[in-house]
Amino acid sequence: MSSSRLRTTAVASTAMLAVVGLIGACGGGGAAQSAKSGGQPVFGGTLTCLEHQPPTCLYLPAAGFYPNGGILNQITDKLTWQNPKTLEIEPWIATKWEINEDATEYTFHLRDGVTFSDGTPLDASAVAANFDVYGLGDEKLKLPVAEFVNNYERSEVVDPLAVRFHFDKPSPGFLQGASVIGAGLVSKKTISLPYEQQCQLKNVIGSGPFTLKNQVVDKEVDLAARKDYNWAPPSSKHQGRAYLDEIKIIVTPEDNVRVGALTSGQADFVRYVQAYDEKTVKDAGFQIYAEPTRGVNNGLYLRPRNGILKDVKVRRALQAGTNAKEVIDTLFTGSYPPATSVLSHLAQGYVDLSEDLAYDPGKADRLLDEAGWTRGARSARRAGPSGGGAPRVS
Repeated sequence: MSSSRLRTTAVASTAMLAVVGLIGACGGGGAAQSAKSGGQPVFGGTLTCLEHQPPTCLYLPAAGFYPNGGILNQITDKLTWQNPKTLEIEPWIATKWEINEDATEYTFHLRDGVTFSDGTPLDASAVAANFDVYGLGDEKLKLPVAEFVNNYERSEVVDPLAVRFHFDKPSPGFLQGASVIGAGLVSKKTISLPYEQQCQLKNVIGSGPFTLKNQVVDKEVDLAARKDYNWAPPSSKHQGRAYLDEIKIIVTPEDNVRVGALTSGQADFVRYVQAYDEKTVKDAGFQIYAEPTRGVNNGLYLRPRNGILKDVKVRRALQAGTNAKEVIDTLFTGSYPPATSVLSHLAQGYVDLSEDLAYDPGKADRLLDEAGWTRGARSARRAGPSGGGAPRVS
């Protein structure tokens, strides 16, 4: 490995399993990271990352797909920054903000001198243009509304460095929403393109610390550092241009190839290490990072229109009858903690629902009894007019 390469290396997956009862808490960025480190960071070098899936549409509200977010996080900035340690919402492109009493009006004051990579200013009019699309969509351009914006009404450019957003109903989550990957800010040129063109990475012009250098669709993305970048979140320890010169993201679907490249020194960072490969990675001296999301956990969503599952008691019985801990202990590792809610424990509005999600076979039996199911020698059957029915569970 080149001495100028970044010494922080390797990623493993935290995309968690969830069966009925939200068994696993989903990992932020869909990856657990593993690292060897030493010494102080230096400028220069290329970070080689192996990603197991290619990016899809790069229209910002589609950034929730992990490979998309991994790229867009490098080439765009956001109005606000959620500190990963304190979870507090902090300034980024916005230096400060005011919110009215019922959270229907947000006024953001912007940093001066910020530019997109095409040289155009990241000013109030550009921010307004972004959020008018994210909040309202654009039917003509086939641009859908972003999930992180609710009750959006309109924007108002107060002055070149101040923008106000109006909502027709309270929108208390907007401050956090402005910090997510999908809220990345792009140039007016980009945001005015139709959906099909905004999906293409070559058309995404952001203000972030990296820009696109080269792309081989579905195979590789090369990003180059912006030497004039100087507007990281104020609380960031490192200010100014990125230490790295380049980031090379190579799509590598095979699990054994990613792990082999990492442990042999051919890659610096990999995303998505299977549970059964974690020991190999750790034994090679790498550290696994299984960071939880600050949003919605993975889950298995049942179809209530199904003839059997339309009965809520049956769905609750499946919940109570699923031993999430046993599944995790059997198939996974400590990187896959059981979920305790639909929301991650780091998400705003989280409530611990552990008791409601607890494994309780007795409760499952009672619920199935109440739903009209009877247990047979080889299967449970739903009682019909003659006391029989279709087999339930073999």
